[in-house]
Amino acid sequence: MEWQGWFALGLMVAALAVLILTRTGPHIVMMAVLALLSISGVLIPSEALAGFANPGLITVACMFVVAAGIHSSGGVDLLVHKVLGRPDSVRGALGRIFPPVVLLSGFLNNTPVVATMIPAIHAWSRQIHIPASKLMIPLSYSAILGGTLTLIGTSTNLVVNGQYQQLTGAEGLSLFSITAVALPVMLVGIGFIWLTFPRLLPDRSDARAFANLREFTLEVAVAPGGPLVGQSVEQAGLRSLDRVYLVEIERHGNIVTAVSSEEKLQGGDRLVFAGETEAISDLLRINGIVPSPENGHSDTLNQDRAERCLVEAVVSTHCDAVGYAIRDARFRDRYGAVVLAVARSGERVQGNLGNIRLEAGDTLLLEARPAFVSRQRYNKDFLLINDLDKTQPRHERAWVAWGILVAIVLAAGTGLTSMLNAALVGAGLMVVTGCCSVAQAEKSLDLTVILTIAASFALGAALQKTGVATWIAGGIVELSDGTPWLLLVLTYLAVSLLTEIITNNAAAVLMLPIVLEVTEKAQLSHEPFIFAIMIAASASFATPLGYQTNLMVYGPGGYRFTDFLRVGVPMNLLVALVTLTTLLIGWPLTL
Repeated sequence: MEWQGWFALGLMVAALAVLILTRTGPHIVMMAVLALLSISGVLIPSEALAGFANPGLITVACMFVVAAGIHSSGGVDLLVHKVLGRPDSVRGALGRIFPPVVLLSGFLNNTPVVATMIPAIHAWSRQIHIPASKLMIPLSYSAILGGTLTLIGTSTNLVVNGQYQQLTGAEGLSLFSITAVALPVMLVGIGFIWLTFPRLLPDRSDARAFANLREFTLEVAVAPGGPLVGQSVEQAGLRSLDRVYLVEIERHGNIVTAVSSEEKLQGGDRLVFAGETEAISDLLRINGIVPSPENGHSDTLNQDRAERCLVEAVVSTHCDAVGYAIRDARFRDRYGAVVLAVARSGERVQGNLGNIRLEAGDTLLLEARPAFVSRQRYNKDFLLINDLDKTQPRHERAWVAWGILVAIVLAAGTGLTSMLNAALVGAGLMVVTGCCSVAQAEKSLDLTVILTIAASFALGAALQKTGVATWIAGGIVELSDGTPWLLLVLTYLAVSLLTEIITNNAAAVLMLPIVLEVTEKAQLSHEPFIFAIMIAASASFATPLGYQTNLMVYGPGGYRFTDFLRVGVPMNLLVALVTLTTLLIGWPLTL
């Protein structure tokens, strides 16, 4: 290899190291790699930026908008309410969850599907007296399995197909080409979940860490005629208390939420604090503060008020506040909401609320103005927004949204038009028909995913252009002694391992050019290896951080990290076994 090859190989190793060892976002890492490949001259500008014009990437972006239309119009709620009944066992409940989740995930990005299902299943689990901890991981896993069924079920499938077309000039795969492999995988996986998970998953009936507001809020009053009357919150010393945080003020029957430091106190104000309830004695030592009629515990938050809503939100890996203490993150200013409590691994975090450092996967109980939910529903800082006070309104556009989805699937599936054109038309119709607004469509576009995918194409192109892919492929072929089945197994294991430690899209895009060179050198068929990449990149069950939907159910299910290991490792092994067996039996590896 010449210096360009060693440079590209070094960049690949460095990118993997940064992704594994640091918290740097994959989109930042891959954009830096793209820039270095272009600046160094390894790729000319058109080659470096080709990923941004890739049909697979544009299709992913359009399907985000289609998913937003189904989500915003209440289409998912419509299906959920038609299917969920009143089962009397965990297995009965799982049998009701699987059909809508698998169906939806086969044709929509599974993130909005799971985000919509979580609050519905949480409320349903309480009605049927089945712990949410028995249902949330199966919800995520069935969404992952459903996403493998079609070319549009997951962004990874679309991206792999797009890169395959770009690197080989081939026509690409059809909408249902992967279904023959994924269907047995899904059926076996769902059967395994149904049979074993009711016993393997923990029974945490009290998994809702925020079930009782009285456990972590307290209330005092401003003494009429006392020294604090007329002072601002800052002047009264109520902004920087050690163990509690001022949430809201009730004044003459009205609520002042997200209280600012300049808010003037009035006699008779009832002050609601969040934090350590034992700190009530410290508050009462302040001259001008007196006990409230509720003996120090707040019942104000349990009352339905037009001025506020209570929201549960799961912190995503993209959240700007991750790694910061709540007080330092300026949460109130940034999001217009106040953190009442934090739950981690299914348990509320004790201690000084303002000093808690947020981590991805934390579940927050927030108190905010009603506009917060609509403003943040598509914000990528939170993977889940669950309005505790109100159910999502039903919309008359739900059937229109479903009609659009069915139409684009039929158009692409029957070959009437390409998947790209079908997705473009579908996204446009979702906006034109009012299933989602332009603002909702814009917010649905996950920029970090799009940038990661587009920039990863540049590294894949560089690996192929400089001969690195050929060099690595030669080593793999030599290691396997050219045995076709062993090459397939090594491909699956490599992608599966990378998916657990970096993003699934990046793992697939990095491995595809190498695998194409492997199959070329060994004179093997591309197709079974491409299917192996697609399923291995999606089948990430072993950790809550391995796949986005796993992280979404981590907090709401009250899980611990070991819960995912207990059920996820067997799932990974089972899916690998079924996938490889299906490919070896059903597809000839040699040309």
